[in-house]
Amino acid sequence: MTIYLTELSPECVNFPSPFDALDEPNGLLAFGGDLQPERILYAYQHGIFPWYGPNEPILWWSPAPRAVFKPMTYKPAKSVKKFQRKTQFLVSINKDADSVIDFCASTRTQEETWLNQDMRTAYKTLHKQGYVHSVEVWHDSTLVGGLYGVLIGSLFCGESMFSLESNASKIGLWFFCHHFAANGGRLIDCQVINPHLKSLGATEMSRERFLSTLTICKNEQVTSSCFSAQWLTQPED
Repeated sequence: MTIYLTELSPECVNFPSPFDALDEPNGLLAFGGDLQPERILYAYQHGIFPWYGPNEPILWWSPAPRAVFKPMTYKPAKSVKKFQRKTQFLVSINKDADSVIDFCASTRTQEETWLNQDMRTAYKTLHKQGYVHSVEVWHDSTLVGGLYGVLIGSLFCGESMFSLESNASKIGLWFFCHHFAANGGRLIDCQVINPHLKSLGATEMSRERFLSTLTICKNEQVTSSCFSAQWLTQPED
């Protein structure tokens, strides 16, 4: 089967409409371009993200339906709450974004990870510019889990998470949802549903609804202190 895709020009950051994305593979929209911060931010602002494997060109995606978490109503499993009461993991925001990004890559096999060196460098640059944020989970003083993503107004575009100990990323997501909602966060994008995300409470949203919500979120802001480097307190039950 022949697939016709738009090749992005290195001279501008424009993308095709997300509604032009392929059905199979789901959401594939364009290839090429680069990983400069301006292009990546423009992509996220329009419901598009980069994802590609070894020996592939840069591929850009906008799948449908979209997997999302609603932070205002997010509830962890009872087993996760019980585990946290026993272990008392510590959770922080933007304490060590570089390590979170590196662990998200190193805890997967070469075939599984799309976080090659160029991608890691791009997201670390966006963190320094204030667009990428991380959540860290600590067992005493050791980093044991976390997640990171790109903030677009009141929408957090989750990119990847990792766990070195049981339930670490689940606890990080729980604390983050509570904090994000309390500070004006509207939605967390997690791209494509899978059994793990579904078990955590992710639901699906149509492309039309996701993009219309994104338009609203782009014009909203979370509180100025939401992503300052900080420790998160225990969420209320």
